Amino acid sequence: MAIKFREAKIEDYDQMYRLWGTTEGMGLSNSDTKENIERFLKKNPGLNYICEDDGKIIGTILCGEDGRRGYLYHLAVDKKYRRNGIGEKLVNLVLNSLKEKSIIKCHLFVYCENKIGKTFWEKTGWYKRDELLIYSKDIK
Repeated sequence: MAIKFREAKIEDYDQMYRLWGTTEGMGLSNSDTKENIERFLKKNPGLNYICEDDGKIIGTILCGEDGRRGYLYHLAVDKKYRRNGIGEKLVNLVLNSLKEKSIIKCHLFVYCENKIGKTFWEKTGWYKRDELLIYSKDIK
C-alpha cells in the first residue's frame, strides 16, 4: 500500500463522487455537482482532503468555515480500508487546519439512520447535541 493524504482538488471530483455514491448513509444532492464542489473547494482552501492508495482515492472529507465555526461534510472511507485510522486522520487534518484559522468549534451533520456514521463520530470524541434542531430551505 502506498497511502498518502493531500488536499483535495477539483480533478479528484469523479473519484470522490464515486466513493460518496457507494458510501452507505451518505446523502448526495444538487450541492454535489462538479460545479458546486469546485466553488466549495475554492472558497475553503486548506480544509478539504483526500486519502489515496497508489492514485486511487479511498477517503475524502470536505470542510467549510464561516469565520466562527467549521462544518464537516462527506467523510467517506472505502469499505476495504476502514478500521485503519484513515477517517480519523482525515478529520484531524481538517481540525488542525481549522485551529490554524482560529476556528474553535466544528459541527457536522449525520442522517438519523446512519448507524455506522453515528458510531464513528461518537467513538472519536464527538457529541450529539439534543438542544438544537436543523431547519433547511431550498433556494430556487
